[in-house]
Amino acid sequence: MKQDYYETLGITKGASAAEIKKAYRKKAIQYHPDKNPDDKGAEEMFKKAAEAYEVLSDENKKARYDQYGHAAFENGGGFSGGGGFGGGMNMDDIFSQFGDIFGGGFGGGGGFSGFGGSGGSRQRRVKGSNLRIRVKLTLEEIANGVEKKVKVRRKVQAEGVSYKTCETCQGSGQMTRITNTILGRMQTSTTCSSCGGAGQTINKRPAGADGQGLKVTEETVLIKIPPGVVEGMQLKVTGKGNEAPGQHGVSGDLLVAIEEKDHEFLKREGDNLHYDLYISFSEAALGSSKEIDTVTGKVRIKVESGVQSGKILRLRGKGIPSINGYGKGDLLVHINVWTPKTLTSEQKSFFEKMADDENFIPNPEKSDKSFFEKVKDMFS
Repeated sequence: MKQDYYETLGITKGASAAEIKKAYRKKAIQYHPDKNPDDKGAEEMFKKAAEAYEVLSDENKKARYDQYGHAAFENGGGFSGGGGFGGGMNMDDIFSQFGDIFGGGFGGGGGFSGFGGSGGSRQRRVKGSNLRIRVKLTLEEIANGVEKKVKVRRKVQAEGVSYKTCETCQGSGQMTRITNTILGRMQTSTTCSSCGGAGQTINKRPAGADGQGLKVTEETVLIKIPPGVVEGMQLKVTGKGNEAPGQHGVSGDLLVAIEEKDHEFLKREGDNLHYDLYISFSEAALGSSKEIDTVTGKVRIKVESGVQSGKILRLRGKGIPSINGYGKGDLLVHINVWTPKTLTSEQKSFFEKMADDENFIPNPEKSDKSFFEKVKDMFS
């Protein structure tokens, strides 16, 4: 089982943003590949710490993690929910996103380059910017999972563009400065101002391309949405954001925010669904068979004679699948006996005759639960 992000960073759930950043910096320095060359264990810990920080440093992702745990980001379908490096992010990606956490590097005799390797010798990989879209889903689509084709306008490298090694940083993407102090040699690194950290500058710019050699194109992207997603959850389609300039960059991601469409009859509460069923006096007294809507189609239920308004019928497994993969919620059918608002003289006469009939006088049994007891049972 995946380790809790708070445990990974050695902090409590109530840690502040500053404490989260401080804890990550401590772990990152401890397991940094420059300090632990050829140590796969340290590299793995370094990645885990970055993954934890990537989620906990973002208020929205942190809120989803606090509510759903790792399940908020492990949705299957070829993408994650906006957090987690486990699906292929490498060391360069981590440094590209979080290099500034070290405040210019740590000194002494060590050579923190911001991208691994001594003295900044490793080629920097720039990541393209992310794109964000919203997708509205019906309850049926949420319950069953769905594939959506969406049109996305993203930047890609223009045909015929070429790049050359940056003359300022010689392709490293950084400018390194070494200062002699009473504590020894201190090395700091800053992003190259000439190439923006890409290590390359544009050599040939085709017509229609911007200053980075990119142009906007429209592309149809297939999004696989698993069952059980929640309003506000963010999914990630890796590599479908804007492309990065240069020959060594990686594309950004497409971030998909989930919205739920209102259903005509059903209301969602977690994995459970609620349905208000209105029946007449006659149906309540005599019993009836009613057809109701569910997320998998219509079903027919039996309403027993003598049913009381407020009774709740539970249809197990007719709700929404758990995002964690642990079964399905239920469909709760709330019985409401409809009282006529207007009566004909004949109907009024009938009810006046029945007013003193013992069968029409309220006489709840001890076994009949109150409204509050029913609500309590429903959530237990």
